[in-house]
Amino acid sequence: MGPEHVAHGMRVSYGLPYVTPDLVIAWERGTAAPSHPELTSLAGVLWCSPGELFGRPQTLREHRIARAVAPEDVARAVGVDVRSYLRMEESGQWRGNERQSAVLAQVLDLALPDFVAVTGRGAKLADLLRSAVTTRWQAYVRPVRKLAPLDPDVLEGALQELHEDYQGHMAATLSWGGGSRSASESGREFLDRIVENFWAAVEKRTA
Repeated sequence: MGPEHVAHGMRVSYGLPYVTPDLVIAWERGTAAPSHPELTSLAGVLWCSPGELFGRPQTLREHRIARAVAPEDVARAVGVDVRSYLRMEESGQWRGNERQSAVLAQVLDLALPDFVAVTGRGAKLADLLRSAVTTRWQAYVRPVRKLAPLDPDVLEGALQELHEDYQGHMAATLSWGGGSRSASESGREFLDRIVENFWAAVEKRTA
């Protein structure tokens, strides 16, 4: 199906008269994002589920759509009005309390890494992890656990492993004669992937 066929189907079958081939192309290229009604209609025209129209869900909205849950249902479950919930989806900043967070994770079947990412805590977690591996990791167990409520033994083991990996990597790089510049570049690459490395270390301890 070309963009013109998709646009025609959405206009005729789903009552969206403003959908044009150019709009469909913008969705395909990622320069525009369809609204919830548009995404539902697009999936209908393409004979698939809304969740199949994107890869791994990255945002709170995408996780909700992938689970085929209406925003009203999520809002009701967590105990906020739907407009407040939608604002949190749009901003990428979850403002619910601990109970509401637990309900959100249950309703959308969110794994902990996904929950941390979609509630806007990823950047803060990355900052804490970078500090943990470059200084004393023990001082960051409690702050990290506030963002990612893990078993203390699992968390401590993961932080210690990351710290040792980073320090060992930096020492090995210097010993190879690369100098501070090479060490800095290698260390920066490690720190750029710190959240990914953290979840990998956690997974090893919970598998």
